[in-house]
Amino acid sequence: MTDARDPDTPVGGDMATVVASAAVAGAEPILLTRARSQWWDVWDQFRSHKGAMAGAAIFLAIVGLVVFGPLFVDLESGIKSNMRSRNLGASLAHPLGTDRLGRDMFARMIAGGRVSLAVGLTAMALSLVLGTLIGVLAGYFKRLDGPLMRFTDLFLALPLLPLLLVMVLLFREPLTAAFGVETGIFILIVAAIGVTSWMQTARIVRGDVLALKEREFVLAARSIGTPSRRIVTRHVLPNVLSPIMVSATLGIATAIITESALSFLGLGFPPDFPTWGRLLNDGVPYLELYPGRAFWPGAAISLVVLSINYVGDGLRDALDPRIRGR
Repeated sequence: MTDARDPDTPVGGDMATVVASAAVAGAEPILLTRARSQWWDVWDQFRSHKGAMAGAAIFLAIVGLVVFGPLFVDLESGIKSNMRSRNLGASLAHPLGTDRLGRDMFARMIAGGRVSLAVGLTAMALSLVLGTLIGVLAGYFKRLDGPLMRFTDLFLALPLLPLLLVMVLLFREPLTAAFGVETGIFILIVAAIGVTSWMQTARIVRGDVLALKEREFVLAARSIGTPSRRIVTRHVLPNVLSPIMVSATLGIATAIITESALSFLGLGFPPDFPTWGRLLNDGVPYLELYPGRAFWPGAAISLVVLSINYVGDGLRDALDPRIRGR
C-alpha cells in the first residue's frame, strides 16, 4: 500500500485540501476540506461593496494625514501668529494659505483633525459601552426591561442640542478648573456627546438579545445551570457584535458632527485650540474674500462623515448572513 499525494494539491491556508489514498486499491480519493472562517466571507462581501471600499480608503487616508502629518508639517505654525504672513494665498510653503493672524491653514487643519477624530472615537466608545450595557440588561433580564426602556425613552424625548448646551454651560467651569482648559473641555465634550447618543444602540442591542435568548443554544446553556453572566458574555454578546460594529461606525460620524456644531456655536474648545468646527466658524465671516477658509474644514467634515457612513453600510451588508453571498 502506497501513500499517493497529488503534487498539485495546495497545502496550508484556509482552503487547504489534503488528498488521502484509500486503503483499498482503486478507490476514489477523499477530499478533506478545512472549514473556512466566516470572517473571510465577511471580508469578501465587504470588499465587493465599492462604496464601502472607497469610504474606507478615504477615511484611512484622512486618518493617516492627521496622525503622520506632524512629521512633515510644523503644527506650531498653525498656532503662533505671524502678522507678516497674514491672508496669504496657497503656495508651496502654505498649501492652504494663511488666516488673518498669519497662521498656516494646513497645519491648523491637521491639528483640528486630530482633535475632531479623537473626540469622535472616544465619544463613540463611551456611547457604545453605555448602549450595549443597557441593551443587554434590558433584553436578557425581563424585570429590568421596563425601567431601562422607559429611561431610554426619556433620553430620546429630550431635545439633543439644548441638552448639550445646558451640560456645557453647567460643567464647563468646574472641569476646566479641575483638569485645565484643554483636558477639561475634551472630557466635557466627550461626556456630553457620549451620554446623549447611546439610545439607538441600546434599542438595537435589546431587540437582538430578545431574539437570541430564545434560541436553542441559549436555552441549552440555561438548562445545564450556566450562570446568567456567563451566558451573556459567552453566548449573547458575541452574537450581537454585528449591530454593535455598524452602530460604532455611525456613532463616530454623529460625534464628529456634534462636536463641530458645538465648536461652530462657540461652545466647544477655546478659540486658540483648532478643531474643524472652530475653523469653519472662523472662516464664515471671510466667506466672500477667502472662501477656502470655510471650504476646507467643511469638506473635511463632509468627507469623514460620508466615508464612515459608506463603511457602516458595507459592514451592515457584510455582517448580515441574509445578504452575504448575493
